[in-house]
Amino acid sequence: MSVALTMPKASAQATAIREAQSVCASQPSLLVAGLEKSYAGGATPVFNDVSFAISKGQSVAIIGANGTGKSTLLRCCLRLIEPDKGCVHIDGADLTAACKTRLRRMRSGVGFIFQKHNLVPRLAVLSNVMHGAIARRKGARCWFHGLAPAAEREYAMHCLEMVGLADLAARRADQLSGGQSQRVAIARSLMQKPSMIFADEPAASLDPHAGEEVMETFRSLSERTGMTLVFVSHQVAHAQRYADRVLGLRQGRLAIDVEAKALDTSILGAFYG
Repeated sequence: MSVALTMPKASAQATAIREAQSVCASQPSLLVAGLEKSYAGGATPVFNDVSFAISKGQSVAIIGANGTGKSTLLRCCLRLIEPDKGCVHIDGADLTAACKTRLRRMRSGVGFIFQKHNLVPRLAVLSNVMHGAIARRKGARCWFHGLAPAAEREYAMHCLEMVGLADLAARRADQLSGGQSQRVAIARSLMQKPSMIFADEPAASLDPHAGEEVMETFRSLSERTGMTLVFVSHQVAHAQRYADRVLGLRQGRLAIDVEAKALDTSILGAFYG
């Protein structure tokens, strides 16, 4: 069932867009203005009037206590969950006003990494990576019986090289460690040739060492490609170490918007206290 999205009044929306965009020198990769979400017919608010803009190539962490709506916010930015109000622009295009066909096309330019990597266990790593092309390539579903064009197989290998796993291309996915599986999921998202990657708690289910490897992979990709990265994390250390900028959700509001290097104990104490 489709959900009707309530847009704010034109003047209020325009003001929210201008204010959010004011932090960017040029057109932002992601612009969120007046975004709201609640459940149970409004009885359970998640967040209210959230606005921000993210510059191209920026790495941004979203932090907050459990249950503050971090993951919901990330999903609303791609309409994987429909927001109740507000607008989202990706590379200047209004996602919230897009029809289903255009929405699918816009989503294909954004990689989304979930907590669970969702690899196909019985398939080889390379085949799993090539699944990432389905969103962009017509007829790609017929590729996975050795019929993929050579150029696509070469690009899939390139994606594995970028995450440091080219030597595991022929290994079955069910023989990988948790950290390796998550890095394969990152390589799969790169097959879309995205301008931006969203990652929802990508290190949450991993041991500390594997978690650091995954976050280092994101940092390396951002530095090498200039790709925009937005990730949710409950680990403040990851936000400080791997982000340029940190957004913090508290009691349904955006309570922090600072450069990562400015995120000190006084700010964190007030935020979590």
